[in-house]
Amino acid sequence: VPRMPLACSPVRLLLLLLLLLTALEIMVGAHSLCFDFTTKSWSRPGQPWCEAQVFMNKNLFLQYNSDSNMVKPLGLLGKKVNATSTWGELTQTLGEVGRDLTMLLLDLKPQIKTSGPSTLQVKMFCQREAERCTGASWQFAINGEKCLLFDTMNMTWTVINHEPRKIKETWKEDRGLEKYFRKLSVGDCNHWLREFLEHWEVMPEPTVSPVNASDIHGSASEPTRYMDHPGGIHLDSLNGNFSLLHHVAKR
Repeated sequence: VPRMPLACSPVRLLLLLLLLLTALEIMVGAHSLCFDFTTKSWSRPGQPWCEAQVFMNKNLFLQYNSDSNMVKPLGLLGKKVNATSTWGELTQTLGEVGRDLTMLLLDLKPQIKTSGPSTLQVKMFCQREAERCTGASWQFAINGEKCLLFDTMNMTWTVINHEPRKIKETWKEDRGLEKYFRKLSVGDCNHWLREFLEHWEVMPEPTVSPVNASDIHGSASEPTRYMDHPGGIHLDSLNGNFSLLHHVAKR
């Protein structure tokens, strides 16, 4: 008597189980998105005054620089994101945030103890787990020295070294600026992370050191830039009632 074929072979069942486990990990596991900005107060002609790298789950997949004002996709995830409607929104926001951070750097220049050009390294981080935002923060470093951490989940500032206390008090008193940081990290970053998770696939571990929310790229050995920072910076308002340009001008 011939045997009836099985509906699913063990190999197919195993593959199905692996797919289900991968989908479950994406849905309920912890995932992170990190934007690493470096902006300069001065730059040579043709050199970017702002650069950004974007990491998802510690994997670099996007690069941006102000000279081209374009976002470059990297790897499989970058190519997938490049084909989505989010791409244009992300490109525009990276440019706007780069200009906003540069304005902050220029505003801080009198308080920075250096005779030459200055750099501001900023890391915006957000994390999702079990379909909700579980972490969001900003970390700031001036000329390679970590100085401030702003947890936008509970709206608290932490001074990493003693020098930026005055900067912390200035920013802490500006509620509009705090709301701006929260909107970008808890709002926009979290939204993009949710969108990108639809295209996320398990990837091999990166060959470079993992990027954590507490790490800042860049160092004080940044090459000297000799030309004034390009003027005419345009800053968009936050929810129609806040402008970093106004924030700077009112002092």
